[in-house]
Amino acid sequence: MKNITRFSILGLLILVISTLGCKKMIEDEPLENAEIGLVFDPTDSLGKYAEDYLNNTYSSLPTGFNRVDGNMLDAGSDDALPSSTSHTVQFFSNGAFNPVNLPDNTWDANYAGIRKVNIFLANIDQVPVKTPGFKQRWKAEARGLRAMFYFELLKRWGGIPIIGDRVFELGDDVAFPRNTYQETVNYIVSELDAIMPVLLSPNSTSGYTTIYFGRFTRGAAMALKARLLLYAASPLNNTANDLAKWDLAAKAAKSIMDSVAANKFVYSLSTLTTTAHYTTTNMASLAPAGATLTNYVAGVNKFLNVFSTRYNTEIILPYLRATTTDVEANNEPVGYTRAGLGRTNPTQELVNEFETFAGKQIAEAGSGYSLTAPYYNRDPRLAGTVSFNGLYWLTRNVETYDGGKDRPQGYGRTNSGETRTGYYLRKFMTGTTSESAYTAANHNFPIFRYAEVLLNYAEAQNEAVGPDASVYKAINDIRTRVNMPALPVGLNQAEMRIRIRHERRVEMAFEEQRFWDIRRWKIAETVLNGTLHGIQGTLTGTTITYGIVNVAPASFSANKMYLYPIPYKEISSNNKMVQNPNW
Repeated sequence: MKNITRFSILGLLILVISTLGCKKMIEDEPLENAEIGLVFDPTDSLGKYAEDYLNNTYSSLPTGFNRVDGNMLDAGSDDALPSSTSHTVQFFSNGAFNPVNLPDNTWDANYAGIRKVNIFLANIDQVPVKTPGFKQRWKAEARGLRAMFYFELLKRWGGIPIIGDRVFELGDDVAFPRNTYQETVNYIVSELDAIMPVLLSPNSTSGYTTIYFGRFTRGAAMALKARLLLYAASPLNNTANDLAKWDLAAKAAKSIMDSVAANKFVYSLSTLTTTAHYTTTNMASLAPAGATLTNYVAGVNKFLNVFSTRYNTEIILPYLRATTTDVEANNEPVGYTRAGLGRTNPTQELVNEFETFAGKQIAEAGSGYSLTAPYYNRDPRLAGTVSFNGLYWLTRNVETYDGGKDRPQGYGRTNSGETRTGYYLRKFMTGTTSESAYTAANHNFPIFRYAEVLLNYAEAQNEAVGPDASVYKAINDIRTRVNMPALPVGLNQAEMRIRIRHERRVEMAFEEQRFWDIRRWKIAETVLNGTLHGIQGTLTGTTITYGIVNVAPASFSANKMYLYPIPYKEISSNNKMVQNPNW
C-alpha cells in the first residue's frame, strides 16, 4: 500500500488543471506552487473547479477498449487471442502471469481513484455551491465511483485493504492488512445503499440521456450492487451455495427491472436502427431470401446500434469518450488500405457458441449447420460480434482464407500481425464508405447496460428458486430483440443454467464479462486447459473449404489462478499484506 503515497495532491491538481483547463490557474503562478484551495475554492459559488475535479475522477473508471497491452481483456479468455504471441494479455490463457508480470495490474490505478475521491470528499464542504442539491449529489457520485474502484480491486484480488475516507500524505503509515472478501462486499453495499437516495434518477425528466448521460446515477449504483451480489453468490465466492446470497442478487437486479416497469427509470433493451450497418444486399449470402433475411439483417443492426448510438436507454453507465477511430484502427481486418491492426482474434470456441437462426446449437440434431457454409443462417449477434470470411466490411467482403486479403500469409503465422484464428472483432465498430481513411465514430464502452441486468436477474433467480416464468421472460426479451426464437419450455434448473450462461456469453462478448464469468463460475480450469481453436479456409478455384485448426495451448492452475496474485511490490513494501493462496 505504500504506492498510495505517490499520488500527491499536487499531482492530482496538475492532472485536473491540464485536462480541464481551469482558467484561474493559467499564468497566475507556476503549477508546482498550486494549492488545493484553488480547486476547492471558498469563493466559487458555482463549484466549477470542484466539479471539474470530480469529472476528472470519472477517467479512472474501466475504459474497456484495447486497454491491456493494446488488446481487449477477453483476448486472455477462451473467447479470443491476441494477433501476436508476444502480447502479454495471452498470459491469462497460457498461465504465464505472476506477481511480477501481471498484464491487467490495476492495483495502483484503482487506489489512485480512491484517493481522488477521498480528497474530493475531504474538501468539497468548503466550496459554497449555491445550487440546491448539487453538492450532495456530487458527494454521492464520488462515493459511487469509489465503490466501483473497490469492486474492480475485489474481483481481481478478493479482499483488499479498505481505507475509508482517509487521505494519506508522505510519511504516513500505510501498511494496512487486507479486509476479508465479505467485509469488502459489505462495505461496498453499505456505500451504495447510503448514496442511492441522493443520486440522479435516470428518468425522462432528469436529463439522463442528454446533459447528464455518463453520470453515476441511482441506476448505476443499483447495477453495481446487482453485479457485486451476483459475484458474491457465485461458486467462487459462495462455496456452500448459500441460496440466500442468490436471492439477494436476484432482488438487487429485480429492483432495477421493477423501477423500469413502474416508469421510474427509462432503461430498456434498445431497438434503435439509427445506423444502417448492413442491408439485405450486402448480407444476402448469410440468410435465406425473403422475410428470414429481412429479420436477420434487422437483428444485426439493432444489436450493433446498442454500441454505435451515443445516447440510448440501454446504457446505464458508459465510459464516455469523444468520437474516435481507435477501436476500428486497433481491431478491424488488416487487408484494407487504411491498415487496421487486427489485434483481437475471436476463437472458434466463441464462434461455435452462436446458435443457428432457428435457435439450435450447431451440434444439435436438425440444426442445419454445415462446415461448408459455417456462417449461414446463424444468430444475428455472430455477425454483430465477429468478422468472419465473407462478412461485408467497408467496401468488400472480409477475406480470411489462406492467401486472402485479410490473411495473406495464412494459418500458422503467430507474429505476422494478421489473424491467428481466422476471425477478427466486429463488435463496437462502425463502417464507412472508404477503406483508405478513418472517420471518427461513437465508442463509449458500456460498463453497465440493461441487458446485463436481465442476465444477472435470470442467473440469480434460477439458482435461488429455479426456472420460473420471470427467468424465461428475462432471457427471451434479450433474444427477441435480435429476432431469435424463445427458449424451449420445460427446462430444469441445470438446463436453464446452461442456457443462461450461453446467452451471457454471446450477448456480452468483449464487454469484459466472460473473463470474469469463467472465474466466478469456476469453469476456467476446464475451458482454459487444453487447446484454443480457429478456422482455416482454403481457396480452390472459386470454392472455399473450411477446417477447424489448433491455434494456441491454454493452461490454468485451479489452485491459484482464480484470483490474481497481489503485486510483488505491495507484498515487499507492506509487511501486513498477505499473498493470495499458492502464489
